[in-house]
Amino acid sequence: MRGVRNGLTVTLLGSGLALAEPVTVVALGDSLTAGYGLEDPATGLVPQLEGWLQARGHDVVVQNAGVSGDTTAGGLARVGWALGPEADALIVTLGGNDLLRGLDPAASRANLDGILKEATAKGLPVLLVAMKAPGNFGPDYKVAFDGMYADLSAQYGTLLADDFFAGLVAAGADPTDPASLAAYMQADGLHPNPEGVKLIVEALGPKVEDLLGKVAP
Repeated sequence: MRGVRNGLTVTLLGSGLALAEPVTVVALGDSLTAGYGLEDPATGLVPQLEGWLQARGHDVVVQNAGVSGDTTAGGLARVGWALGPEADALIVTLGGNDLLRGLDPAASRANLDGILKEATAKGLPVLLVAMKAPGNFGPDYKVAFDGMYADLSAQYGTLLADDFFAGLVAAGADPTDPASLAAYMQADGLHPNPEGVKLIVEALGPKVEDLLGKVAP
């Protein structure tokens, strides 16, 4: 039997009273997740995503496990402690700094594999968010880098978001044209501004809803 007391949903179990706890989603990533460069932290990816989900009726907390400058190797090194006992699901958004440094896609793939292996061992559903390699590293690099996300998602049975910046593309921005991205990006051309984050969240949000649907009751 369920009821409401002091604004909180409660569940009556026999003679005991249990409060329903929100779902905790850990967002593991780099500066794109951390909210680098934004004057108001509330306009960052994690706060905006949490607000978007809550506005749609989800009882959820999104934890910011983003570290600016992190590569996939950095994410692998800290995923164990990032996934505390309260974690119910994981979003992985890593690879952007691997691209900036031109790191070997095979190494990036191995690191992401290790992260997904850790989440699998903990029984956590995962949303893997892909990054797209630019063409300046050559076609072979792009094929290897872009393809690793779908391959690993299929291997581990995760959910997959094909492109972190899909929301900007949907708004008409061309990722290969800095001028068309300017309205949604900070001055560095690498990190989204608050409006850009909003568009990213609107595109990513439904995938996170799918992730919440995989959380065991």
